[in-house]
Amino acid sequence: MDPRALATLGVLGVAVLAIDVIQRLAVAPLSRILRPERSARLLTGWQRFTITVSFGILRRLGGARLDLPGKIPAEPGVLVLMNHQSLIDIPFVVISMSGVYPRIVTRARYAARIPAISHMIRLYRYPLVDPGNTTRRSMDELGRAAASSRHPLVIYPEGTRTRNGRIGRFKLLGLATILRARRWQVYVLVVDGLWKWQRLKDLVGNLSSIRVAARTMGPYRSPPPGDDPRPFIGEMRRVMTGMLTEMRAPGGAAP
Repeated sequence: MDPRALATLGVLGVAVLAIDVIQRLAVAPLSRILRPERSARLLTGWQRFTITVSFGILRRLGGARLDLPGKIPAEPGVLVLMNHQSLIDIPFVVISMSGVYPRIVTRARYAARIPAISHMIRLYRYPLVDPGNTTRRSMDELGRAAASSRHPLVIYPEGTRTRNGRIGRFKLLGLATILRARRWQVYVLVVDGLWKWQRLKDLVGNLSSIRVAARTMGPYRSPPPGDDPRPFIGEMRRVMTGMLTEMRAPGGAAP
């Protein structure tokens, strides 16, 4: 075990617990009494502050190299497609947004029993999905949330992580439901370097060897809600696969 990694994770754990307490006792109650626009500014600032603190600990204390992605306008009608390599990749999409905080389509099981994260999912009203419950009712709820959202929406089309970090097969139902809800300005965000660090014991090994690269592309105009979204989905997967291939090529951005 790497003593530097252990110390970093210990400090990060304390920071996460402190964030959870402040979020529950101060940020959440204050957000409920403020007017909507001021509440959104508060939650946006708080979320970015927590990520800045976490990234600062990983960089300065742990020695991790985290390249930040280009900026994506955080506006209504913006949809971000991101590949999924680790739970740690979630902050990259948040930090990439220039404007109000995004809402991330999240697995329902993450909304409970995870310090700071579960409460944040509920506080920011992330749309929840359950891969084992893709009923018409659950998809209708996702579609209504997508159609009415005044925040940018983020989805991981793969739905899960791959062992080698490559772009996996897309789960069509959830993404197609979102695309049918409205016209979108679609951005693509690809990160690489986290697939080796999916579990806590991986981080304990050698945190300072982590290097993460990130790249954005877009916007792409989604098809009208009445059109078949599958050709567009296929094209977006080819774009993401091509981006990852270029990042991993000699001289590319990826580690």
